[in-house]
Amino acid sequence: MANQGFGSFRHLALRFFGALDPRGPAPAEERWATGWLGSGEQQLWHRMSGPDRRHAAGVARDVTAILAADGGDPAGREVMASALLHDVGKVESGLGTFSRVAVTVAAMALGRDRLVASRFRRVGQYLTHDRIGADLLRSAGSDPFTVAWAGEHHLPPSQWTLDRRLADALKAADGD
Repeated sequence: MANQGFGSFRHLALRFFGALDPRGPAPAEERWATGWLGSGEQQLWHRMSGPDRRHAAGVARDVTAILAADGGDPAGREVMASALLHDVGKVESGLGTFSRVAVTVAAMALGRDRLVASRFRRVGQYLTHDRIGADLLRSAGSDPFTVAWAGEHHLPPSQWTLDRRLADALKAADGD
């Protein structure tokens, strides 16, 4: 079964078990996260499910740690917004945890493109959340870096258009 950009089995299992808890980040973490976002981005953030917001806040915290450990410049607002909103396109599909798992397993077995082309609109939306997220962020007035990362975060590194150090940190923090 090919990976097809879904991440490791470990990453998928952790995301699944984390998604079983419907709560969002703790209030202090929620305030910290939204402090990095512009008003349009905050509206998108609040559309995300609790587990997706928790995951995104963890990614943002990890990006901060990774960039601090390599001694480079700290993450700027556009990098933090990228970490916090990279999966925002998933909101358009409206799929819950168990449907997402089924779609991911089916896409890994049958091929992502085959399912995207299927007659199941919500499945296609979930599997193209990267492109949908980039469009949502563009409409929300996000920085071009943030828009680009949402659209590129499932591409192979050879296709990234962003600063490699920052993109590597974002990818490592996301774990997939």
